[in-house]
Formats: sequence, structure tokens, C-alpha cells
Amino acid sequence: MTAVSERPRLTSVEARLDALANRLLATAPALGARARLVEFAVFVLKQAWACVFGAAFLAVVLAAKLWYPDDAPLARNDALTIAAVLIQVVMVLGRLETLRELRVIVTFHVVGTLMELFKTDVGSWMYAADGVLRLGGVRLYSGFMYAAVGSYMVRVYRLFDLRFTRYPRRWITAVVAVAIYANFFTHHWIVDLRWVLILAVVVLWGRTMMHFRFFRGRFRMPILLAFAGVAVFIWLAENIATYAGAWLYPSQVGEWHPVDVSKLSSWFLLMIVSVVLVTWVYPPREPQRSVRGVDRALVD
Repeated sequence: MTAVSERPRLTSVEARLDALANRLLATAPALGARARLVEFAVFVLKQAWACVFGAAFLAVVLAAKLWYPDDAPLARNDALTIAAVLIQVVMVLGRLETLRELRVIVTFHVVGTLMELFKTDVGSWMYAADGVLRLGGVRLYSGFMYAAVGSYMVRVYRLFDLRFTRYPRRWITAVVAVAIYANFFTHHWIVDLRWVLILAVVVLWGRTMMHFRFFRGRFRMPILLAFAGVAVFIWLAENIATYAGAWLYPSQVGEWHPVDVSKLSSWFLLMIVSVVLVTWVYPPREPQRSVRGVDRALVD
């Protein structure tokens, strides 16, 4: 694992917001129930800020379902694509994302779009037929849904000052990520290896602890628990997106119903691909240690 002491810098906008938040929280108590409530509030707000791209696009998708006119000259799918592009432009020009992070987001956008082309061709899911901004049966906004996952990953990394103990070697994680991505294609012709790959993830990251800060203290948790939590969150967002008609699985065409929980395994694995991509922009760092080698301000 690469040990890097430098903390990824906040963007200029985030630095100003962080300074304002610190001034407002300067008088917050250090102990007691109110202190824990403040810590929790900061955690929730930082998570919301990390999700800003995905939340903004999901809001647009829901708004389009509720209010976009059926007879509009611009197809709804094309309007969603244009909205997604505008959100991404605002994120960069507004200094909410760095150009360095944009590389990961664009890469995940391409990775997701390639898989969409294949999956729609084999009938795994489908999009409405309207609109011209598409590649085959894939609407171009679909890549931004994958980009939203990448955006969350890179933002949460620096907002929470993530650090890791016993993180596996990056080249090994890259091999597993490539195998996971390949399995999304090959399982249509050969045996589905997803459970073997999930086992590989458990073995590889099983001893890894994730250390994070969201206000005063540092906390830690098994990274596998964090992986599972993110997968559940994405699955919930997928339910909202399919309800709004962003795409549909074949079983949802007649009448919408919640996405099967079996999709959690797919999102868990696809999220691992995103994690590996992020580590090539922000190499995993070990927790800062004092002279005696004790984690500084670490709270279990």
C-alpha cells in the first residue's frame, strides 16, 4: 500500500464552506449527547454534499416524470441528457469537482456506457424509444448515472479524509476489478462468477479498516461494511430511477415494482470497479501516527 501523508485538497468552494462550517461549529460541545448529535449532523451533511451530482440528476429525472410535457418538441430523454451535461459543467466550472477527479468520472462514464451498449443489446434492460441523443438503444444520459457513482467516490474520499490500514496492493485490486467488469459480459455465455468474485473481494479487503473524519474525531470501520452500505444506497437510487422511467427491467414494463434485491450483488461488484479507479487518482493512505505509533484522535 502507498503511504501518502498529504490530504487531498478541498476545492476552493468547498474550502470556503468548510471554513464557514468550522466557525459555526466552533462553540459546539466536545462531550455529551449534543456533541454526538452535532457529529451526526456533520456526517449527514457531508454525505449529502458528496452525493450532490447524483442527487441533482435524480431530482431532474423525477421532475421530468412528473412535469415534462408529452408533446414537448424536445424528447424527454434528450432533455435528460442535456440536463446531465449541464450539471457536470456546473460541477467543474463551479469548482465542486477538480479536473483530476473528472478523469475518474469520465473513465467510469465510458466504462458504464460500454456495458450499457452490451446489456441493452442482450435485453437485460431497456430505455424509452424517444429522442436522438443515443448510441443504439442506449440513451446518452445513462453514462452519467455511472458517473454519479464515480463522483460520489472521489468526493467522499477527500471530504472524509479517508485513510486505510492493511489496504491490498493496488495491482491485485486492479486484476479483480477487470475480472468483475469482464464477468458482466461473459456470464451471458459462460457460468456467472459473481459469487466467486464477491468471495475474492471479501478475502482481498477482509482485513482492511477504513479510517475517516467528519468533524473532530477520527473513526474507523471495516471497509467491507462501507462497500455494502454504498451498494444498498445505489440500489435504493436505482428504484427511484426505474420508478421515474429512466430505464426499465423487462419485468417492470407492464407494471413497475421494486428492483429485485439480487441486484445488490451487481451494484456491490460494480462499485468495487469504481473504488479501484479512484485509488489510481488518490492512492490509499495510512492513518497519521504519532511518534509512539498510536493513531491520532482515533475513536472506535
